[in-house]
Amino acid sequence: MKIRIRDNSIRLRLERTEVDQLRATGVVKSHTAFPGGQRFSYAVESSPASVQPVALFSDLTITVRLPETVVLAWATTEQVSIEGEQVLDDGARLSLLVEKDFACLAPREGEDESDMFEHPGKSSLSC
Repeated sequence: MKIRIRDNSIRLRLERTEVDQLRATGVVKSHTAFPGGQRFSYAVESSPASVQPVALFSDLTITVRLPETVVLAWATTEQVSIEGEQVLDDGARLSLLVEKDFACLAPREGEDESDMFEHPGKSSLSC
């Protein structure tokens, strides 16, 4: 799983296995280790109690919680992403985006893209 944070925006990209895991178990987690034993963690959860995407931050962990019905539809169709927006305490907005991770159109050295989704534009570039 990849995470991108920019200002008030969180974007998570999941590979095929992670999408399957989220559908089957309701959670996908990842982390980045730092010196001194600190870990920054991030997770995507599927919840039957959720009605819209929300983000939580606690104990150095970002958790994006998604409605279970939305996750099931996304995981079993060609739908690319799940988007949401959360109003913060100060009135600002936090944008949330969870996407399927596509293979690049041009191969990159050292990249393992075997578990990524086929890029939708790939077929139009084929001979």
